[in-house]
Amino acid sequence: MDIAQVRAPLRISLTGWGLLLATIGALYGPTMFRLGKDWLHNPDYSHGLFIPPLAAAYLWRKRQLLRCLPIAPANSGLVVALLSQVIFIFGCLGADLFLERVSFLILTAGIILYLAGWRVLREVSVVLVLFLLAIPLPGVIFNSVAGPLQLVASSMAERLLDLFGVPVFRDGNLLQLNNQTLNVTEACSGIRSLATLITGGVVVGYFLPSRWWLRPLFVLSSIPIALGVNALRVAGTGILAQAWGEKWASGFLHLFSGWVVFVLASCLLLGEYLLLQRWFSPRGVQRKSGS
Repeated sequence: MDIAQVRAPLRISLTGWGLLLATIGALYGPTMFRLGKDWLHNPDYSHGLFIPPLAAAYLWRKRQLLRCLPIAPANSGLVVALLSQVIFIFGCLGADLFLERVSFLILTAGIILYLAGWRVLREVSVVLVLFLLAIPLPGVIFNSVAGPLQLVASSMAERLLDLFGVPVFRDGNLLQLNNQTLNVTEACSGIRSLATLITGGVVVGYFLPSRWWLRPLFVLSSIPIALGVNALRVAGTGILAQAWGEKWASGFLHLFSGWVVFVLASCLLLGEYLLLQRWFSPRGVQRKSGS
């Protein structure tokens, strides 16, 4: 018997869908609107603008599988949905947009679990992860991450400058050259490229061969790649400033260098993906075993 013939019906009517969507819209409409504004105006999370079309493309690609999966509603979804509303209330009382936005994802997971079951939730979980990565972190957490990243970037840049023979003295996130001082600010910490590259790692890593450890390892590898290319950018800024003056290390060229190193990081991540795809795909495994 075809599995599609034994699918249980969704336990919600068309009217119920309308009421559910209207309720969610009333609760989360302002929260999602402000999230969209953050994506438009916060450069640290501008990659969030690409998440909805990526999610739609993923679900479209999975449409045949999702249609064939048996519907196995789980009452535990109600518990998850209730938990999301507790988090939402705490977020509203504390004016914490992060909690409000996370509660929306938890509510979505609870609804899917209650209506369709664990297998469907597992198949669409990558979409929820992508949206989670596009939610701006609270200021306290963001600053606690950006601060150490500034020190990491300045420390790695100091070593690169030494390697290229550029005299430099580092004091925290300040790099003292012969004729000027470079301040590795929060914008130069690499947190923007890090957040975007991790998101890209999740998207690209999904297409790797299914290994329980390979995909998480690939996503984690985006962290040293982002840190390394950002340090290269800071060091390059120091070299330009030392050779041709501060005007060559600021303004448009400094902004342009950010795009260049991000493209470099993306190429490195893509190259890693191609190597892993070649090594761990069934055909690649057969070639290695045959040799």
